[in-house]
Amino acid sequence: MRNILVIGSGKSTSYLIKYLLDKSESERLYITVGDLSLSKAKKIIGDHPNANAIPLDVFDVTSRTEAIENSDIVISMLPSRYHIEVAKDCIAYGKHMVTASYVTEQIQSLNNAAKNKGLVFLNEMGVDPGIDHMSAMKVIDRIRDKGGKMILFESFTGGLVAPESDNNLWNYKFTWNPRNVVVAGQGGAAKFLQEGKYKYIPYNRLFRRTEFLEVEGYGRFEAYANRDSLKYQDEYGMKDIQTLYRGTMRRVGFSRAWNIFVTLGMTDDDYTIEDSENMSYRDFVNSFLAYSPTDSVELKFRHALKIDQDDIVWDKLEELDIFNPNKKVGLKKATPAQILQKILMDSWTLEPDEKDMIVMYHKFGYELDGKKYQIDSTMVTIGEDDTYTAMAKTVGLPVAMAALDILNEKITTPGVQIPILKEVYEPILNELEEYGIHFNEKEVPYLGYNPLNQ
Repeated sequence: MRNILVIGSGKSTSYLIKYLLDKSESERLYITVGDLSLSKAKKIIGDHPNANAIPLDVFDVTSRTEAIENSDIVISMLPSRYHIEVAKDCIAYGKHMVTASYVTEQIQSLNNAAKNKGLVFLNEMGVDPGIDHMSAMKVIDRIRDKGGKMILFESFTGGLVAPESDNNLWNYKFTWNPRNVVVAGQGGAAKFLQEGKYKYIPYNRLFRRTEFLEVEGYGRFEAYANRDSLKYQDEYGMKDIQTLYRGTMRRVGFSRAWNIFVTLGMTDDDYTIEDSENMSYRDFVNSFLAYSPTDSVELKFRHALKIDQDDIVWDKLEELDIFNPNKKVGLKKATPAQILQKILMDSWTLEPDEKDMIVMYHKFGYELDGKKYQIDSTMVTIGEDDTYTAMAKTVGLPVAMAALDILNEKITTPGVQIPILKEVYEPILNELEEYGIHFNEKEVPYLGYNPLNQ
């Protein structure tokens, strides 16, 4: 049997573990799932004979190194900042590693060591980053193979609620780490290329600069810019590209309403609120508003943000019950972002039978024989329930498939890398189609960059 160690058994691992267990007999696999919570690890593997659950604290050197040493390949589903401890052990014990996380400077620093030992350290193997890379490079390579020159690339992804479970005014529910949603876009201006010019959007303007997209059968969406659209310019080999933009998709109207929280400072994660534990939701909102001996919190809120009473944004805010004087925050020394997350989780958590949705949209503009062309490519995946979500499917399956392809020596290029090589993306994209994850391409007139963002 070949031993696969999976570290972490969170929400994104349901499909990953199921895929490996389903393949365990035919591929001679034994899966060990390590987690701080042994009960969580046990629950996800059930009573499968080819799996084992162990308690694993990534900061406990003994348990971590023993588990890694006994494996043939390691899948780390931990938060990105913890991968480095696992990666160093993988170097020491000569083990391949797969993650769904962005490559950090710490991980990149292990590139030469991994190459010297012939180890594959494959990162960014989830949905975004992951499937976005693979599906983009498949089309980009095809364009280049026929002599085309890339002049525009835009890529958008959204983790959303499926239409059949879309029952709130925000048209949104949490399908991944809620904290990442609340603090999205912070840490510097969004930067991208537009018609050969560098463009920047500061955080305080991010959610008011949106682009509209139409996905056949699913309606209209909006997208706001990711923090750094330029980081893959060299990785994708697009040194001379004129327009390069990556963004996050939401339903139309979400961003304008979300910008209210940004404007007030409720997404700030840099300081703590005094006596937050005993605050009501109403107290929390009021703490960001000017004092008035006569005006209600609602009136001060509407005046400060210039929101009319019949504005749909006001209905969205009231739907979240943020003005409730009886609901308590209950979090000690909490930041505004942590409190906002708590409030949103009351309304935006998927019910057991509800479904989520992943939407991806690529635009490829290229020049061939003096003419300009454009290909639009879209992918929509719907989840089954709150465990087997579309998010878990599109994150977990590519990770599991990559691990198996590395074991089977289909992926052999050593070093720290992302899935932009044909040996990685071609077999995995083909296999993902068997699981209903496929892209629809269509030729459209070349329009250049969306004028809304000029």
